[in-house]
Amino acid sequence: MTALQERTSINTTKRLEGKVALVTGGSRGIGAAIALRLAAEGARVAITYNSNKDAADKVVAEIKGLGSTAIALKADVSSAEATAAAIAEIKKFGKIDILINNAAVFEGGPIDGIAIDQYDRVFDTNVKGVVATTIAALPHINDGGRIINISSGAARASIGGFSLYSATKAALEALTRVWAQDLGKRQITVNAIAPGVTVTDMMEAGLPKEVQKSFVEKTALGRLGQPDDIADAVAFLASNDSRWVTGKTIDVDGGLTF
Repeated sequence: MTALQERTSINTTKRLEGKVALVTGGSRGIGAAIALRLAAEGARVAITYNSNKDAADKVVAEIKGLGSTAIALKADVSSAEATAAAIAEIKKFGKIDILINNAAVFEGGPIDGIAIDQYDRVFDTNVKGVVATTIAALPHINDGGRIINISSGAARASIGGFSLYSATKAALEALTRVWAQDLGKRQITVNAIAPGVTVTDMMEAGLPKEVQKSFVEKTALGRLGQPDDIADAVAFLASNDSRWVTGKTIDVDGGLTF
């Protein structure tokens, strides 16, 4: 039994029993932790992945080890056609109760070194992908469902070299606020989680060790975040405990100050 399996088998109360969840980018990092956490709460989980089938299959196996059901589907979220095809497969689980828009990419660099095709790649995945996935999923989301967008503390910070990534996450928070108004009539809540600096492959590739150390020093709780820290907050928003919360972005960052 993994550490997560051991922890969740003790601490969860199956708040999501009978629910169906879709987690985009669920093969690693924060997405994988979210998929496992929702499964531990009783949800049946579908994850999408772009390229790493082995990692996705590992997450599915771990979910099955928790006694839940899971499938992994290859889908580039920046492609509306691929997303629609994945949603069609997920319908076999039944209607979707929880949509987690997590898939994202990072490309950094100062503005005087950015090529326009970098803009296309980052915005196509981080913004267009969220819009395309949500549009495709909405007809299959139950009234009273949950949409949770994974933003970033970078959306409201001024970090050199992060302009494209930060702009995509700021757009995601704006979408969250407006979609909450659009979907309130269906009792669908729409919220965002903004992680601080969290230990993932993306973080390791994007932040040198000395920069990581500086963020530890700026964090009240004195460490970097872990994917499980984010997944636990997502589980709250996915449950009925969050029924009176919508249109909000919740910082989950250990008290990070930029």
